[in-house]
Amino acid sequence: MLSRVAENLYWMARYLERAENTARLINTTTDVLLDLPKGASFGWDILLKLVGLDELFEEHYREANESNILRFLIQDERNPSAIVSSIRRARENSRTFREILPKEFWERVNGLYLYVQGFASSAAQNRAQRYEVLNHIIERNQSLAGLLISCMSHDLVYEFIRLGRNIERADMTTRIADINAAVLLPRQGGALEPLQERLWMSVLKALSAYQMYRRHVDVHVRGHAVLNYLLLDPHFPRTVRHCLSEIEECLAMLPNHKEVMKVTRRTWRRLTGLRWEGLAPAVLHEYLDQVQTDLGAIHVAVSNQYFYFYMRQQQTTSTARVVNE
Repeated sequence: MLSRVAENLYWMARYLERAENTARLINTTTDVLLDLPKGASFGWDILLKLVGLDELFEEHYREANESNILRFLIQDERNPSAIVSSIRRARENSRTFREILPKEFWERVNGLYLYVQGFASSAAQNRAQRYEVLNHIIERNQSLAGLLISCMSHDLVYEFIRLGRNIERADMTTRIADINAAVLLPRQGGALEPLQERLWMSVLKALSAYQMYRRHVDVHVRGHAVLNYLLLDPHFPRTVRHCLSEIEECLAMLPNHKEVMKVTRRTWRRLTGLRWEGLAPAVLHEYLDQVQTDLGAIHVAVSNQYFYFYMRQQQTTSTARVVNE
């Protein structure tokens, strides 16, 4: 497979996963804000910091209010991670290589693109319609992932798609889990614990993990138990540990994976070595940032090995040819 093809497939999967998880992140932030009592410190500007877009936002907007932030995250194509931008790029990548993807996949990606073009503005501006539109985007993305799993040969093409999807998914899971670390609650005595339980419940629901958490962990929602589940559970598809397992399986199917596998296993060891119980919010935020940094290192290793290696090799060959001449 050409490195250009592999890179486009990898990024197509990442863009689709990013769009879905940005929708999840916005929905759970909305739920958190509705549950907060007076005196709690949290706002939409925190969302920009969680996704690492606060500096880019400040370049284009003067005021960090709800309307501007949601327009920036949903429909502003000056933001390459906006939902509309991500889906447009995924559509372009899949259009370029339509012959190696199921025909239905292109049709559904195109339909998703037309849908967000038509409804992104109302989702950004109208709070009443936002939840419905974002949920519809999530459902369509899940349909696309299911189509690839069930209607596509699980060859190298599929493995690069799966690789991109799981790197992006693991990263966004840590960002959604990080929302509660950014909430500063007032001291309310006995009322504080049920409030924290509602906030962590919102995080679980944002990742469609609430029922599975209750089934496999506990009927009570406790912060450290939620974190352990979302980061370390080996069975639920959106946990960081499960995503790392998927990444390792993908790499095992790819040639010349030794260096990338080293980086992935280093991430695995660091993740399983961390203890999440009783952490202060600031420390929790630092831990989750470290996981995101480690996932970024996996991306860099994948890019260097599979997307830029052949380009460097060609450049080296060309240079040698010029010297010889």
